[in-house]
Amino acid sequence: MFEVSPRTIYRDIDAICMAGIPVRSTSGVGGGFEIMANYKIEKNVFSAADLSALLMGLSGLSNIIRGDELVHVLAKVKRLIPAEQSKDVERKANQVCIDLYPWMGSRNMQPYLETIQTALQENRLLSVEYVDLHGNQTLRTVEPYQLVSKSSRWYLQAYCYTRNDFRLFRLSRILNLQMEEGTFVPREYQKPQLTMDDIVAAMQKTITLRIHKSIMERVLEYCPYEQFSREDDEHYIVKFPFIENDYYYDVLLSFGNQCECIGPAPIREKMRQKIRDLAALYEND
Repeated sequence: MFEVSPRTIYRDIDAICMAGIPVRSTSGVGGGFEIMANYKIEKNVFSAADLSALLMGLSGLSNIIRGDELVHVLAKVKRLIPAEQSKDVERKANQVCIDLYPWMGSRNMQPYLETIQTALQENRLLSVEYVDLHGNQTLRTVEPYQLVSKSSRWYLQAYCYTRNDFRLFRLSRILNLQMEEGTFVPREYQKPQLTMDDIVAAMQKTITLRIHKSIMERVLEYCPYEQFSREDDEHYIVKFPFIENDYYYDVLLSFGNQCECIGPAPIREKMRQKIRDLAALYEND
């Protein structure tokens, strides 16, 4: 499961023993290693760096997902901090800020997050009114398994009774979400695929853009600085990674008149057509 050798496990057990934690071993079927019953972890097991790391993660979650459990865990961790180290631990915990709220213009997902969190803890079914990528609206009953934060967006990994399979639902596309009375027995969990590097690499091509320096910061979100070459004091030529779909064309359009697609010719012509179609919407009052 953890992709380590038995020798590594034995070394880890030795390290736990050396830390002063009593480990008990039993042989035979169902045997193994366990921490001695009724043992309480001493405060000095955690270093200041350990406690700072715990507080970093817990504080970031507590800003977006509120619940008694997180509040209690935060309080317990803080009680582990020796008084003489409290300022140092707090300073280190504040060195990294995890803020999952968007800057602006986004729906408040917190009510959904709290409902899903409760459903996850209690194995409760959810009723979801969902709009897919193409605008089709359906009502689904799902078994929730995981909340996912990816690229500043929230998703729910769940088993969908309509599709009889696991699906990744984007929370911003959920029109209505209700927790059902019924519960479910968790099935073997299928983790979502959250990386698409190989697929994207196979689909990507390179196009050439001429951009004004005022949008350089925005373009840097999509390609590295090594792809930029200065044309003059005001402009850069950029080798831009591109996939021929609506999302990437919309990215180019979002740069406005500070960006010109130089080539290849088919991409440039498609941009011309999209600009004409956009202008046509505003020709008649």
